[in-house]
Amino acid sequence: MNPLDFSVEELDKLFDLANDIEKNPSKYAHACDGKILATCFYEPSTRTRLSFESAMTRLGGRVIGFADANSSSAAKGESVSDTIRVISCYADICAMRHPKEGAPMVASEKSGIPVINAGDGGHYHPTQTLTDLLTIRSLKGHLDHFTIGLCGDLKFGRTVHSLINALVRYPGTKFIFISPEELRVPDYITEMLKEKNIPFEEVIRLENVMPQLDLLYMTRVQKERFFNEEDYVRLKDFYILDTAKMELARKDMLVLHPLPRVNEISVEVDEDERAAYFRQAQYGVYVRMALILTLLGLA
Repeated sequence: MNPLDFSVEELDKLFDLANDIEKNPSKYAHACDGKILATCFYEPSTRTRLSFESAMTRLGGRVIGFADANSSSAAKGESVSDTIRVISCYADICAMRHPKEGAPMVASEKSGIPVINAGDGGHYHPTQTLTDLLTIRSLKGHLDHFTIGLCGDLKFGRTVHSLINALVRYPGTKFIFISPEELRVPDYITEMLKEKNIPFEEVIRLENVMPQLDLLYMTRVQKERFFNEEDYVRLKDFYILDTAKMELARKDMLVLHPLPRVNEISVEVDEDERAAYFRQAQYGVYVRMALILTLLGLA
């Protein structure tokens, strides 16, 4: 399951359902009675896993699964293909996080149940992208004609790669990539933007572009994606969003962040009404509820 598997119209339908769940939670409290979600997490994740578990529980369903490859049969050498075939006997739907790019896709081809990609390596994080899109649409009212700044780790940040690929389908989007040279967005993304004639610019200083932005998407520099400690330490504090920088921004600009935050957003920014990242986490539950209902054919 990738956001690009859905047409723009299908995404709108999914987001309408998520907004209805937000407004009328009791209407959906028993929608998944008797259904089981398997969470197969081959690498650590607190937020995404608990968001899926919360979503299924709020729908009246149940959850089974593992939160670490070492606590699964992968530790004995079992393949993803075999694992998903067995899980298909136990559950109605599966959410899979895997460090290897493409693993959830392989699983979906061998699975007897829907498989949701809950993140695969530095590749994609589709349900975070659905969360991001729902947050923007719910708080801004639309998904087109924005200037969006993406700041921080644009090289390894799978949330960034997924979001760019989703937003290019909406007209009037302009991207501003804010990163140090070492963490610039990959060439395949800038080549794609050039081919589609979608405007973008690459800058190093966040302060210089703050006044232009409708949306600012902050990311952390991910220690787990670095090969040496020295590079991580040098780059981890390259950007820190604070109240002084927020004063340069438009009054209606939104700040998003996929979380977890380390120190790239100062806690003083949390009090700013433009800080939307905790609301974003809440929208993550609603969109995963809508996705589970849709994939199970219950919507």
